[in-house]
Amino acid sequence: MPGALSSFRICDFTGQLAGAGATKWLASFGAEIIRIEDPVREGRWDILRGTPPFIDDRRGIDLGGAFNNHNTDKLGITLNLRDEKAKEILAELVRVSDVVSENFAKGVLERWGFGYEQLKAIKPDIVYVSNCGFGHVGPYSDFRTWGPIVQAVSGLTFSSGLPGLEPAGWGYSFMDHTGAYYMAMAIMLALLHRQKTGEGQWVDLACSESALTLHGPALLDWTINANPMRREGSPHSNRNQWPPMAPHGIYPTLGNDEWVAIACRNESDWDALCSVIQRPWSTDKAFATLEDRLNHQDALDQHLSDWTKDQTKYEIETALQNVRVPVAAVLTPEERIDRDPATGSFGLWPTVQHREMGEVRVDGQPVHFSKTDWEMTHGAPCLSEHTMDVLTRVLGYSEEEVTQLTAEGVI
Repeated sequence: MPGALSSFRICDFTGQLAGAGATKWLASFGAEIIRIEDPVREGRWDILRGTPPFIDDRRGIDLGGAFNNHNTDKLGITLNLRDEKAKEILAELVRVSDVVSENFAKGVLERWGFGYEQLKAIKPDIVYVSNCGFGHVGPYSDFRTWGPIVQAVSGLTFSSGLPGLEPAGWGYSFMDHTGAYYMAMAIMLALLHRQKTGEGQWVDLACSESALTLHGPALLDWTINANPMRREGSPHSNRNQWPPMAPHGIYPTLGNDEWVAIACRNESDWDALCSVIQRPWSTDKAFATLEDRLNHQDALDQHLSDWTKDQTKYEIETALQNVRVPVAAVLTPEERIDRDPATGSFGLWPTVQHREMGEVRVDGQPVHFSKTDWEMTHGAPCLSEHTMDVLTRVLGYSEEEVTQLTAEGVI
């Protein structure tokens, strides 16, 4: 059965997860994603091309694991846009596409002669979606960004960590995931508008603004109550303030670097937890009410840690699940991907076939549609893997013409 988006073609310049992750979503639901890369730089305007992790000892521009993960089921062509002939080919491709997507810094496509006004002249109803750190308008729009920079400006870095210590940051750039989801949503909404009205448009996305959706309670606490995020006892990344809960955190368990998460939402959860713990401290008046527990969280966490550290995380998980206390063993990647039965039953890690790497597992989608579900079968395109196919099948060139363009350095 054709995918839900199989009628759409996207001329794609995206890279990294913030952009490529968006078009990966659309490809998994059947959209034809034609990825444009530079033959001179071997596609390295996406810095993940040819970079770790690798699946074995082989190295090369087509063997990067992250690039493969973010670009499944896409077609890949090369165009040397320093050459006027390549620009003519790109214009032909835009003319038969529904969307042009990119996450370059502000103004890159415009300098190449393919800004929104130029794209609209080629195809009046084109949907153009750009996604950069600060968008294309405003005082920061000319700044260069990367994931941690966007997180810092958005306030996410400031809101993480432990009391009295420097901001912890978020390590891996979760902003790339958020930006990708919003970009995919923006593309689909713009296409829906075009279907209704016949109008294309430019959608300008800023990852820094997308980040604000990830810490709404902190923003509300400031705008409504004038409470700064960093004050005595705050932030405490393991504790929950909205709504207040105690205990709420990650606790050590038996074994090396093993942990369990426990959260008590109300008195019912607390009473159930105490019924399992059965230690004298659990009936202490200092912990009798939620307010009491909030006022003595350090002592409460220490008592709870002393109880959890002599049991495995799975023993605690089972005991507390039996009395319906929110609890979960903190899983390692190996446990979550290879051992957790829920992962396999949901199909979250499909195996795709890559031309050079062979069979490789990749991120799937955390949703399932009863009629038009997603599918991933092919790995990311190797450099220029589909140039011949796209230029002949989509644009009508002969194989001889494509061979000549390759010899001339156009593609």
